[in-house]
Formats: sequence, C-alpha cells, structure tokens
Amino acid sequence: MTTDAPEGTVATEQITREELQLATRNHGMPLEAMRYDVTPVGLHYLLVHYDIPVVDGEAWRLEIDGAVARPTTWSLDDLRAREVVTRPVTMECAGNGRARLTPRALSQPWLLEAVGTGAWTGTPLWPLLDDAGLSSDVVDIVFTGMDAGVEGGAEQHYQRSLTPDQARDEGALLVYELNGAPLPPQHGFPLRLLVPGWYGMTSVKWLSRITAATRPFAGYQQAQAYRFRNQPGDDGEPVTRMRVRSLMVPPGIPDFFSRARYLRPGPVTLVGRTWSGHGTVTEVQVSVDGGSTWVDADVDEAPAPYAWQAWRLDWDAPAGTHELLTRATDSTGATQPLDHEWNLGGYAVNSVHRVGVTVTDHPPDP
Repeated sequence: MTTDAPEGTVATEQITREELQLATRNHGMPLEAMRYDVTPVGLHYLLVHYDIPVVDGEAWRLEIDGAVARPTTWSLDDLRAREVVTRPVTMECAGNGRARLTPRALSQPWLLEAVGTGAWTGTPLWPLLDDAGLSSDVVDIVFTGMDAGVEGGAEQHYQRSLTPDQARDEGALLVYELNGAPLPPQHGFPLRLLVPGWYGMTSVKWLSRITAATRPFAGYQQAQAYRFRNQPGDDGEPVTRMRVRSLMVPPGIPDFFSRARYLRPGPVTLVGRTWSGHGTVTEVQVSVDGGSTWVDADVDEAPAPYAWQAWRLDWDAPAGTHELLTRATDSTGATQPLDHEWNLGGYAVNSVHRVGVTVTDHPPDP
C-alpha cells in the first residue's frame, strides 16, 4: 500500500484499497436529504484530510499575527461576544464527481453526494482583521488548522490563504455553530473559517491561527493541491468558486445493492436542489427522455446568497425505462455541460445529473 499518492495521480482500474480507506473515513450526503432546506448535521457531507483533533474549547485560543499593528488572541467566548451572524450556506467539495471521470484522480472517490447546506453561526472575519491593523504590504491572509499530516512528501498543518480583498469582500465568517449547536468535532470544533460560494477546501477547520503575510503563500494546499491542471508539472489555475450545478432527488425506490430506481406509473413531482458560487441560479431544465427535449422546472429564489435553491417539475411517468437529466444556468449565463470536463485532480466536475429509472407496476423480485 502506498503512503502518499501525489496530486494528479490517476487510475483507470477499479477502486483501490487506499481510496476505500478514505471513503470509510469520509461520507457524502444521501441525495434524498436534499428534501431538507437545511441539511441535518449527520447527513452533511464530510471530508477530513488528516486526523480529527481533540480540542479543549476552554483552553483553545485563536492567534492573529504576522504583518499586523496589533497582534491579538481570542478565546471562544471573546468571539461569541462580537457581532453574531447566522446564514444558510451551501458547501460542496471541490472533488465532488471525480470518481465519474476516466481516468480518475487517486483521492477521495466522490460520486455526487459531496454537498450539504448548513445554518452556520459565527462572526464576520474582516472586522477582526481590520481591528488587528493589516500592514499595507500584506498580500495573503493564511489560515492554519490544528489538523496535521503528510502530503507532497512534507509534514504540515492544513493551511489555505485568501488575499486581503478576498478576505474583505467574500462575506467570510469565523463560525462556531452549525444548525444551532456548537460545531461537532468532525466539522471543526471549536472554530472554522467559512467562505460562502467557494468550494469546501477553502473553509479551514479547527482554526488556530490567522497570519498576515507579505509574501504569497506557497503551502501545499494552495500552490500544489486544488489547481486545475491537464498534465503533471503545469502551474495550473486555482480552484475557487463553486460552478453552477443541479441535482435531482432520485424518484421512486431503490434496489439495495445497485441503487437502480423503480417507480410506479402516473403523476410524480421531480424535485432537487441547485446552486452556484457565481451568483444565483436563474433556470433549471429537466429532460425525461435522455436529453432529446428539455422542460423548464419551477425554481425557488435563494433563501440567502450562496444557499441552494429548490426546484420541482411535475411528470406523468409512463411505463418503460427512462433517463432523467437536470441542468442549471446561473446569473452569469454559465450552464452545466452535458459531459464531464476532465482535469488531472478531478475538480469542479459539474456535468448534468443523469438518473435512470424503470417505471413499472411490477418491480423485480429480490
């Protein structure tokens, strides 16, 4: 068994033992959970890069240091005493869908379920940085988590960065509650960063330090991982905001092993969720004939910026085998592609969601 699959390693064979090992540690959101406006904590997708730290919330402190006029230290009670904001925000893993690519990246083998919408409570990031007094020559704000591991051949803490403009303009929060309760250990207790609209790798968990840097941050998770590349050695472009996407709650009932869907003939309402990190979704279309024709679905307005939107379409399901598709268009005009757009890391896969369903009065016997 290898100990370190380099970023960009690809495979064409069946799932490896290392990938299975990752899949047993992490989990996706069952697609039927999209019926909840806010995803229950235990159903929200989860990706943990290293080990989950055990943290004493009373002793924990957040350090703000580096090129600042007033380095500061914050306890959890200190942060709770500041401005309180609660927002529903949809978070999706940048690798959601990578297991559907051929060849695929050797990493967490996500299919479609690496997403969820939480009601996150915390305090805005920028006022804390403003209070600390950023130097005029700061180019990156570096966020350090307490989780540590080995990647790219080096021991490290999980770290990501934002530019000062991004830290100011993206509505970032330092959050300490999820769905009205303290963050659970696996979601970053006692404090994590939340950057609405960006893929989940940006929202550093178990946050312990924020450092104002006068040189560009070149840590592994920023400069090597989470970049769009088509071949090893390319500098690539950074993965940032979530691409437009829609998913469907698979209708009917599933076969246990294959998850093949069976549905009785007659009227049914197809439902799902849609989101984009580049604005709001303006249109969702559904095809019930494998993409030959498309019909506009009804789409709800977003309850908040960067929170998913519900959609629905009534369908009179005839007997037979059908391929259902859903695709969305956002306020920038971006539309989900019909086919996967391949890249080496398997990032930001947002092709149309396809659901096969057999409509019959007589599902097969087990």
